[in-house]
Amino acid sequence: MNSPQSPNDPPLVLVVEDDPNQRALYEEELCDEGYAVVTAGDGREALETAQNRPPDLVVLDVNMPKMDGLDTLARLLEVDRRVPVIIHTAYASYRDSFASWSADAYIVKNSDLSELKDTVKRLLTQRESD
Repeated sequence: MNSPQSPNDPPLVLVVEDDPNQRALYEEELCDEGYAVVTAGDGREALETAQNRPPDLVVLDVNMPKMDGLDTLARLLEVDRRVPVIIHTAYASYRDSFASWSADAYIVKNSDLSELKDTVKRLLTQRESD
């Protein structure tokens, strides 16, 4: 059984990314921003991780093995609709997919992670004020 986070703990971000290099980069960058980070390499692992350590926010790739990001998004939201989810993918085409509309943000990957970091901060700030 997990112990609940105390109010002084940093927000917990779940990064779901199948590329191990990108996953490590996002983890490092978000840790540098002051967040606690857990990672998953596919959708199934993400659901298990979220069940064991409920995140405050999820950064979610779309094209992944075992379970794609859009199916993962739907299942995550079945568990807790209040958790903000950022779709972070290399493909702009998924933005128009009905399944992606339930995400709180959609970011196309690029080498500059400032948009991702700014969006994480904004969504976590909004969640705290709700």
